[in-house]
Amino acid sequence: MVERFLKQTTFSSVEDFKKNLHFIIPENFNFAYDVMDAWAEEKPEKLALLWTNDQGVEVRLTFSDLKERTDQAAAYLQSLGIGHGDMVMLILKRRLEWWITMLALCKIGAVAIPATHMLTKHDIVYRNTRASVKAIICANDPYITKQILAALPESPTVKVLIAVGAEGEEMPEGFHNWHKELENAPAFVRPEHVNTNSDTMLMYFTSGTSGEPKMVAHDYLYAMGHLTTGVFWHNLNENSIHLTVADTGWGKAVWGKLYGQWFAGATVFVFDHEKFNADTLLRQMEKYRITSFCAPPTIYRFMVREDLSKYDLSALRYCTTAGEALNPAVFDKFKEATGIQLMEGFGQTETTMTLGTMPWVTPKPGSMGIPNPQYNIDLIKPDGTSCEDGEKGEIVVRVGDRKPIGLFKEYYRDEELTREAWHDGLYHTGDVAWRDEDGYYWFEGRIDDVIKSSGYRIGPFEVESALMTHPAVVECAITGVPDEIRGMVVKATVVLGKEWKQKAGDELVKELQNHVKRETAPYKYPRIIEFVDELPKTISGKIRRVEIRNKDKQK
Repeated sequence: MVERFLKQTTFSSVEDFKKNLHFIIPENFNFAYDVMDAWAEEKPEKLALLWTNDQGVEVRLTFSDLKERTDQAAAYLQSLGIGHGDMVMLILKRRLEWWITMLALCKIGAVAIPATHMLTKHDIVYRNTRASVKAIICANDPYITKQILAALPESPTVKVLIAVGAEGEEMPEGFHNWHKELENAPAFVRPEHVNTNSDTMLMYFTSGTSGEPKMVAHDYLYAMGHLTTGVFWHNLNENSIHLTVADTGWGKAVWGKLYGQWFAGATVFVFDHEKFNADTLLRQMEKYRITSFCAPPTIYRFMVREDLSKYDLSALRYCTTAGEALNPAVFDKFKEATGIQLMEGFGQTETTMTLGTMPWVTPKPGSMGIPNPQYNIDLIKPDGTSCEDGEKGEIVVRVGDRKPIGLFKEYYRDEELTREAWHDGLYHTGDVAWRDEDGYYWFEGRIDDVIKSSGYRIGPFEVESALMTHPAVVECAITGVPDEIRGMVVKATVVLGKEWKQKAGDELVKELQNHVKRETAPYKYPRIIEFVDELPKTISGKIRRVEIRNKDKQK
């Protein structure tokens, strides 16, 4: 499959990848037809999706099964008046139907807007009105349907509601019954014209660490941009069984549960569960012989606190992480327990993977890796000049005459915000990093997160990494607190391991402060330490430092 879209399909070194990564771009590329239906024709009985849940239900779908189900779903959606360019919001949690619907919408040229199940009425109204949502397809969950119905009076563009539940389950009034009505769908006829490469295929409302969510619009080539994610960064092939931990309302779901994995012909494994538990997840990996695993650093932090020798992870070959910078202490503990090195990657909702540790790259614990040649990556100083090695600067994408495959089209209906982030040939990520002499990039934080104290610029991640090497610390967030003398001082908000909670107090504060002084430059140590049960996070698992800062301002 990969040879249809790349001039060279195997690479052996950084130089080889940089020099010879070239895409073959069809005129009107459509992932559902050109990849998924092509697999159904070539290898109809190959297992594509292995779905299970915390109730023990298990579903196995081949590529042929997926073609049949997505054709049926596409016809059903057409029968409800959904077609090219229509905005369709999906609030499906980890239900099997999310994968079916994502592909079905692709087949009819409608725009998919994945969303988290934690949205409130206010959130739903905001999304419906900003994007002119026409249809909402959701899990038949009382909380979800209640919020949707409450939002309807203020959502004039919404014309169709569809609920997905168990067979025979009653639907709330006003909702179409997915399973009941799907059976009566007419035969699917592919539209004469589905899409161009520049049409909008997918849109995300970014969870963001501050401000109202932005609407990130992606074209049809975005799916192709993830070929490098699945085939190279995840290092997948047709024999792989891949598990990515991600809610389907977060962009990481299409990074790890859809596009790149199926370019590789891998089996996508899904565990539908209500609440994360490290032991339960590890038992699933053991039972289903997972070969490849990807999760944000938060998940690995909880995993390494388990006794990993209790689980048979002998099938596991490759592990990756993204979503936030990885603390070296977690890298070391996981490698010691499993023998597997965590391969880090970096990107945004607006991009595919821009920096990463590919199989031919030796990982440096804590580094995001090196640039993906799909993008022209640079670091710039506030004056716009490029950084030298060792200098901190903003990560930018230099955009030439042709937009890189995988970079977003625009912030939908917001020209001003688009120009703010993308101007003078540069897309500004808003993330700060530095580059070492070997070309590896090291994350410092968001521009707004950098702490200026007594003339020093302190990145939160470097202090967090130092704290994470102490056995008491499960998670932590570093922020700046205003100070009359120093301008700002460093504050640590810390989640302790259960065996350390009773020790929370002045003595442990001093111990942690001294630990940081030993691990990194002493001026970075947190002068304030607060112990909490959990950190505020976005749905994607990113720490909301802005929320901590705002609470401190109100004190």
